[in-house]
Amino acid sequence: MPDNNLTISLIQTALHWHKAEANLAMLEEKIWQIDQPNDLIILPEMFSTGFTQEAREVAEPMNSKTFRWMKQQAAQSKAVVAGSYIVREQQQFYNRLLWMKPDGTFSYYDKRHLFRMAGENQVFTAGNSLLIEELKGWRICPLICYDLRFPVWSRNRMQANDNLNYDLLIYVANWPAARRSAWKTLLKARAIENACYTVGVNRVGEDGNQVSYSGNSLVADYKGHPLTDLEEQEQISTIQLSYQDLVEYRKKFPVHSDADAFSLSSSEKEKK
Repeated sequence: MPDNNLTISLIQTALHWHKAEANLAMLEEKIWQIDQPNDLIILPEMFSTGFTQEAREVAEPMNSKTFRWMKQQAAQSKAVVAGSYIVREQQQFYNRLLWMKPDGTFSYYDKRHLFRMAGENQVFTAGNSLLIEELKGWRICPLICYDLRFPVWSRNRMQANDNLNYDLLIYVANWPAARRSAWKTLLKARAIENACYTVGVNRVGEDGNQVSYSGNSLVADYKGHPLTDLEEQEQISTIQLSYQDLVEYRKKFPVHSDADAFSLSSSEKEKK
């Protein structure tokens, strides 16, 4: 088993409403500010526009401006860059997390649970596949915002080799300040129940719908203990995660060995 540490950077920032070029320029400057070797840079949900249902106005086809920007940033930083933006495919819109590698290869995850209280389910098409990516021997599952409230979707299940499905769970979000308590509580809960590191990257500031965001991006270890909490400041946080500590914890406290076996549906397919 790998004993590599994983260095990740969380970018917690305000966003310009519906101004992709301004957001990409701002985020590029922030990525340049990361002054140490990095494995993974994580951006918020809908980082190029803010959380909006005006998909027809701001959506991009795949392989367009934001895609090319992420490809450039990953190559220059020599790190994976991950975050979600609005993608149009034919007549459908997706809140799509792109996982862009330094060599230009990529994969993606389409948000499964669409936030009906804001009408997201009326505009966007839901995804139906989990994404599990490998990086330096780590297995990583990236999800999006409202997915955090649905633990069955993210359940860390045993594989045939008796290993858990992933080691790190990530949520990119535009999670409002009014529900910050739920955000922080659920991130810790997902870490505890899945015996994994959990990362949540949220935005700050106010969007074009006058919704306020408090940030509170955080990293929790496999016991649910916060390793970093960015609170309400606009900032970048870089942290190193220990794989060996995770392995040792799972050996000493193998609660996952007693987990209930289940499957979701025949439509669920895991992308490798």
